[in-house]
Amino acid sequence: MAIIDITEIQATLPHRYPFLLVDRIEELEVGRRVVGIKNVTVNEPFFQGHFPQRPIMPGVLIIEAMAQVGGVLAFKSAPPAGRPVVYLTGVDKAKFRKPVIPGDRLRFEIEVLKQRPPFWKMQAKAYVESTLVCEAEMTAMVTDEKETVHR
Repeated sequence: MAIIDITEIQATLPHRYPFLLVDRIEELEVGRRVVGIKNVTVNEPFFQGHFPQRPIMPGVLIIEAMAQVGGVLAFKSAPPAGRPVVYLTGVDKAKFRKPVIPGDRLRFEIEVLKQRPPFWKMQAKAYVESTLVCEAEMTAMVTDEKETVHR
């Protein structure tokens, strides 16, 4: 059962097709943890080139999907004033344990390790059924779009 559906996810995150990689949020404990879902289908655009004869979801997109689920947690926990933007600032200890293929249902479990606004450090794990397929520690910064400096 979704507690946050795709409509609310789109209202929370700036990502859109083909880069929105979260279908729903099933659990959310503000400031602590979140569980999100991505249904992987053969229609994903990245499967055309990765790889045509043996489609495998790129590991960097699994990391991105985990970051997006973590972004939902950060936005729902302490939304900044104005228009929020999240920047992935680091990925540590990433491990890819099994390939993710069309038909898999990714379940992301993200837990906050540290939080000091605007920075978040999270432990992220991705599962297909009960099998751990990816894990990483991620850091991110959540800020107001107006505060972002472009050079």
